[in-house]
Amino acid sequence: MTSNLTILRDIWYTMIGIPGLEEAHTWISIPICSMYIVALVGNALLLFLIFTEHSLHEPMYYFLSMLALSDIFLSTVTTPKMLAIFWFQEGGISFGSCVSQMFFLHFIFVAESAILLAMAFDRYVAICYPLRYTTILTPLVIGKMGIASVIRSFLICFPLVFLVYRLTYCGKNIIHHSYCEHMGIAKLACDSIKINIYYGVVAALCSTCLDVVLIIISYSLILCTVFRIPSQETRLKALSTCGSHVCVILLFYTPAFFSFFAHRFGGHSIPLHVHILLANLYVVVPPALNPIIYGVRTKKIQEKVIQVFSLSKKLC
Repeated sequence: MTSNLTILRDIWYTMIGIPGLEEAHTWISIPICSMYIVALVGNALLLFLIFTEHSLHEPMYYFLSMLALSDIFLSTVTTPKMLAIFWFQEGGISFGSCVSQMFFLHFIFVAESAILLAMAFDRYVAICYPLRYTTILTPLVIGKMGIASVIRSFLICFPLVFLVYRLTYCGKNIIHHSYCEHMGIAKLACDSIKINIYYGVVAALCSTCLDVVLIIISYSLILCTVFRIPSQETRLKALSTCGSHVCVILLFYTPAFFSFFAHRFGGHSIPLHVHILLANLYVVVPPALNPIIYGVRTKKIQEKVIQVFSLSKKLC
């Protein structure tokens, strides 16, 4: 066991970025870097507004702050190393660092999925039980939901660390990707990785897929309630409050499921560089667009952003 751990500590991998598009790495890095900056600034601004403005101290905005925080972490876990590969060809990474990046990537992804589910529940309570909204979703309940999301994500993702550490590695050290993820590491092993594959599928079914099913159920109940409202204006107003969340859900899950099914059933019909390019965009596009979507579609946030920029102009 000790000798095996010593060998693992000595392993270094080389990530090559996007296979087949190495000459375009510099150009690809421009939109990725721009979106990363937008993600950091946009989500940091959202967090600042939500925690400093008393009028935004409502359940919906508390959940939005959790989403903003997870978006910052999701993009930061992967993008700096990705840009180092694109700009300086610094693709070297130790086994331990690679496993750490893998864990935090999957951990944040599963936690963000749970946050989106919590936000769907928030909209369900707001529309179906408006008079009990603030009594059901108290700050204590919201805090417990946030902690539950983190604990569930940890329990699901931590076994991945043991699953990759138990494998024997024998010389393969090229990762055809811009960041480390579970199956990318497992495929470099000499042992059978069936357990890794089975656990990955079960974990996805018990977390992300279950969340999607529950989100669909929540919105089905919301639609049933909305279509029973006699006033068309009230119906449209109720639906508009869900618009931002639906956009964020589609932005989060669509590329994730495309990558999941294409990786397992796409075979050679979809080129590898397309898989990797989409995977790279996936960790920066949703985090960059989420604050923009909520900023455009949420009147309260619009007003507070305008106030902040007006005040900054006066100070200058």
